[in-house]
Amino acid sequence: MNEIAHEITGLSRNAGAMAKGHILSPLLESPFHARLDALNINNDWYAWSGTKAPHTLSDEELEYFAIRSTAALFDISPMTKYRISGPDAEAFLNRLTVRDVRKLGVNRVHYTCWCDDRGHVLDDGTLFRLGTNEFRLCSQERHLPWLLDSAEGFNVSIIDESMEIAGLALQGPVSYSVLRDAGFDGVENLKPFQLASLPHEGGNVTISRTGFTGDLGYELFLPRELALSLWDRLWAVAAKNRMRAIGYAALNHARIEAGFIVANADFVTSETALREDRLRMPDEIGLDWLVDLEKPNFNGRNAIARARAKKTLKHILVGIEVEGNVAGPLSLIYHNRKREVGIVTASAWSPILKKNIAIASLTRPYGETITGDLWVEIYALRELNYQKLMKRVKIVPRPFLKLDRRGANPPGLI
Repeated sequence: MNEIAHEITGLSRNAGAMAKGHILSPLLESPFHARLDALNINNDWYAWSGTKAPHTLSDEELEYFAIRSTAALFDISPMTKYRISGPDAEAFLNRLTVRDVRKLGVNRVHYTCWCDDRGHVLDDGTLFRLGTNEFRLCSQERHLPWLLDSAEGFNVSIIDESMEIAGLALQGPVSYSVLRDAGFDGVENLKPFQLASLPHEGGNVTISRTGFTGDLGYELFLPRELALSLWDRLWAVAAKNRMRAIGYAALNHARIEAGFIVANADFVTSETALREDRLRMPDEIGLDWLVDLEKPNFNGRNAIARARAKKTLKHILVGIEVEGNVAGPLSLIYHNRKREVGIVTASAWSPILKKNIAIASLTRPYGETITGDLWVEIYALRELNYQKLMKRVKIVPRPFLKLDRRGANPPGLI
């Protein structure tokens, strides 16, 4: 009897822990989960910021080609979203991030990053200017405590709206046609990195010409309660435009072709790094072009300027082509087949380029002044045996794939 009572007590404790967000609690469901669950014949899910998200829905290859050939719909609701507003919102964000926010016009978006006081990257993301004193900051990781601490002395309001705002990425050469057929008039006027607020079901949806695929594409944000009606509005014209819902695997393939980086995949954010040698400055992960040393002081400015002046930057992120067709994520890179000089952070076979491409982090001067005689060590699984392959590496510019339609104005119709 005591054993039974003990088990019941344990179960009730577990239930209580689960209800309070314990490690045993189930993943949260996206506002679009009901639609995605109906389409996910693979039952292939992963955890994204505590939310259940699809890795693949049906066929990864078909989902990838939807991005490049027709249109693809991807749920970005789990992305962290902060609403920052108030009289000092611009000044606060200019102090926080490395780009000059004063140059960001209303109804515009820019890509940026922000650093700690030592110049190490905390995260990268997109900053949407919704009004003169109103912004939305989107990122991979959660940063509310950092944002609140950094806002000391500024007259701003910072609200985590990650759960309240649903988001969809609509990407591919037919993406504009989908929006047009769904009745979103005026979208044809949007230029790259521009946004507009359009009516939907008694509310509004914010549509920006942005994305993570290097293709023509849009991102749509609206209140959670309107999420399913937006999905259904787009899905009503899906068959006509051969639009397909996709999971992260296909998106990740496309972002590698576009040369885009992912926090805690291609670099480790400074808040999560456990070792000093894992920290990275913007210049060490290919984000040097974002840094504006001419604007007023920002977090990490002096450290970045000092590292540049003294040439103490230790790492470099590069694009590479690897001979053969075997992808080698997290494979080691060697110079002269002997000296370990870096690691592959992301890799893929590009069906369009017909090349084996990858993003790699190298220790300087390799990848900077020493660019020849580089090799990658790949272990290929073939019939239950791993075969060691040493493949030659060629450093190439990013993005690997450039598509004119991404910046076409007005967007093309297909």
